[in-house]
Amino acid sequence: MTSPAALLEVAKAAAAAGAAVLAGRNTEALQASNKGDSGDWVTAFDVAAEHAVRDVIAAARPGDAITGEEHGTTRPAEPTGYRWSIDPLDGTTNFIRNIVYYATSVAVADADGAWLAGVVNAPALGRVYYAARGQGAWLEEAGRVTRLEGPVPGRKGQILATGFSYDPGVRAEQAAFLAGLMDGFADVRRLGSAALDLCLVADGTHDAYGERGLNEHDFSAGALIAEEAGCWVRRPRLASPLEGGPADADRLEAWTCAGGLELSGKFPL
Repeated sequence: MTSPAALLEVAKAAAAAGAAVLAGRNTEALQASNKGDSGDWVTAFDVAAEHAVRDVIAAARPGDAITGEEHGTTRPAEPTGYRWSIDPLDGTTNFIRNIVYYATSVAVADADGAWLAGVVNAPALGRVYYAARGQGAWLEEAGRVTRLEGPVPGRKGQILATGFSYDPGVRAEQAAFLAGLMDGFADVRRLGSAALDLCLVADGTHDAYGERGLNEHDFSAGALIAEEAGCWVRRPRLASPLEGGPADADRLEAWTCAGGLELSGKFPL
């Protein structure tokens, strides 16, 4: 059995490799194209960053399975039971338009599906968020390491973060639901990166975050970071990518949520 701390070191190195690719952003080299929905973009940097992340993991942990946004599932001949979930570029639209909220997200789970370590590396922000199960959540920024403790309880002017589906019908439902969801909050933010939204709950910037329709690679690292910061977190109960992943209808109905403990009742079950 490998300790969460040891897995975290691999996750840090893998996320740093992906983030280094993103840090070389060049408008002329984007090669952006749609993956299906009109807002669901992929670039040459998504692909290159995932290759970089996978290379680090495969070198350090050749018996682990890997599931990623761009290159699907890699199954080793002699599996250890550990599985890595990769989003090489969470916030691709932001990246294309040079909006700074994007990151490489890397997380690892054991054979029972428990998330053990996660890293969200945001090169344009100069921030690395990370957590290992049972060891708290942390932020490295400008040479400083800070322990994360979630939002300030009961503060005035609370902010809700959310996101919207690429599917027009689902997006219309989400927009109609937002007014009720906003009850008790002073304002709303939509940054365009689920991984970073969850980390911003962990560091207390957002008071809560809730969104329908995420894929596992969107929340795998960020949800653990928020959880280890002491936040209330709810992950979707969806089919594993090792089993082919969830049907679109199931995914689009499922909520991913995080917030201070007093906000745990704000989101639909």
